[in-house]
Amino acid sequence: MKNEYLNNQEVPERVLVVVADLKGNRSSWTNDDELAELKELVRASGAQIVGSLSFHIATPSPKNLIGDYKVEEIVQACRETGADTVVFSHELKGNQQRNLEEVIQSKTIDRTQLILDIFARHATSKEGKMQVELAQLEYLLPRLVGKGIELSRLGGGIGTLGPGETKLEVDRRRISDRIARLKKGLQQISQNRQLNRKQRFKKGLPSVSLVGYTNAGKSTLLNRLTQANQKTRDGVFTTLDSLSRQFVLPNHQKIIVSDTVGFMHALPHDLIESFKATLQEVKEADLLMHVVDISHPNFRKLFDAVEDVLEELDVLKKPTLIVFNKTDSLEDRVWLDQFLDNFEHAVCISALNGEGLEALYQEIITMLSAMFVEINVNIPIDRMDLVSLVHEEGEVYSVKYYNDRINIRAAVPSRLSGKFTNLEIK
Repeated sequence: MKNEYLNNQEVPERVLVVVADLKGNRSSWTNDDELAELKELVRASGAQIVGSLSFHIATPSPKNLIGDYKVEEIVQACRETGADTVVFSHELKGNQQRNLEEVIQSKTIDRTQLILDIFARHATSKEGKMQVELAQLEYLLPRLVGKGIELSRLGGGIGTLGPGETKLEVDRRRISDRIARLKKGLQQISQNRQLNRKQRFKKGLPSVSLVGYTNAGKSTLLNRLTQANQKTRDGVFTTLDSLSRQFVLPNHQKIIVSDTVGFMHALPHDLIESFKATLQEVKEADLLMHVVDISHPNFRKLFDAVEDVLEELDVLKKPTLIVFNKTDSLEDRVWLDQFLDNFEHAVCISALNGEGLEALYQEIITMLSAMFVEINVNIPIDRMDLVSLVHEEGEVYSVKYYNDRINIRAAVPSRLSGKFTNLEIK
């Protein structure tokens, strides 16, 4: 074949994108929607788009998904455009991918492989690289049959064959062993994260997790709130590693804000599984902030796609503040106020220039206040640790000092209320 992986090329790969719409697909996404997003993913990989094809498939072909006639159309398009790679919107089975490559004589990959490639490019931390490698290997393992794939292109080499073993058997065994080691390593990271969350829990710090479609502006918002200096750029999946920072609200309440990996329409399940350690921050957050790119022409569909992932994570009913971002990119804003009435808790902001942040702060305060309880307690003079705890994590209304006690009226996180139960003034 004439193809090589992009990492080995000095010039961009020339890509032909193919959208296959299967009959019976109940998605609200049209072929044009799928095509636009697939092109965005290809650009994010650093490749050059030289053409596109869109097919409606009545009955998927077990052999090559789209049928021999349509495959010939792809062959012709590759000749005309000089494409050396074909990217399918629909996931390909191992035999379908091999059959397509044999006929097209160009590297043929699907959307999942493309997303994994982008993840691999953007992974910087040890955890991020482990998560991506796990997803890659779990995707590769069932597709090994008859392909003779060299694992070096995934960063893991194949060693000397064992006595009596075929190369395929060695590949499978070593991939399975590597998957087991990666899962064990990620489990340890997850346990460390759990310890950190327990420390925050003991302090009573409310946790707010940023979720949203990739490129919605979550990292920009985190930077705006906490001066986190998280790298940002226009493009999909630029942030893979979870990052948590402390932020003090205008009412002096401290909170922890966490950024997470961006979601996407029909996000491959293996990716969600591989990133469970990171996404645990979402599951254990007190409040979610769903960041939506209001300037995107399909923002409603992007919103629904994130809701689908949240449902899969079983956090859809968690208290959520909808943050419609990128208002600075809107030409017409007349409809915004009326649009917000459709949501119980929603604000419009521009994380880029700071517009609307005061309304965002107030909405966070309002929603978190429901998670706090008011106390009126007499704390013994020898329990200054409780006095400090109220001052550090609560909102103090009044303090009165007596010879043997300190009377405090304050609002504290519900999680801490049990510490003051026996001290309450009846």
